[in-house]
Amino acid sequence: MSVKFGLPPIARHDARIFILGSLPGDASLAAARYYAHPTNQFWRLLGGAIGEDLHGLDYESRLERLGDRRIGLWDVIASANRPGSLDQAIRLAEHNQIEHLLHDFVDLRAIAFNGSTAALAGRKLIGGEPPNIALIDLPSSSAANTRPLAEKAAAWARIGEFT
Repeated sequence: MSVKFGLPPIARHDARIFILGSLPGDASLAAARYYAHPTNQFWRLLGGAIGEDLHGLDYESRLERLGDRRIGLWDVIASANRPGSLDQAIRLAEHNQIEHLLHDFVDLRAIAFNGSTAALAGRKLIGGEPPNIALIDLPSSSAANTRPLAEKAAAWARIGEFT
């Protein structure tokens, strides 16, 4: 089994919120783009949360809008062994130094975790509730998470408070 490596962080220096996933799936890694699989609901959920049609934009325009809204993207896992794209198959994970977000981004007000794998590892890496920074656990945007879209969207709406 080969090791899969994640993508670099995408953020402006004045980011107020980071959304952290676990490790990009195979489609995203092949495209070198966050949330590239067509069934992943990330762009719809985030667009709904900030009141913009991100899903209808090309990737570069999406990233530009995130920058304008001071939203950063990254992942908790830097590399891991994983057949396929499911989080449950992740083995031998090496983590990104997400705790550095707390001091590298002075305007940071929130870190949102996209899914339970990201939340569990991310909260452990951060080491508790940092002062003045909200930690938000979101339902996974993956189509493998079969919760109704409306239920996911209600949870994701909290992101709008920080943009």
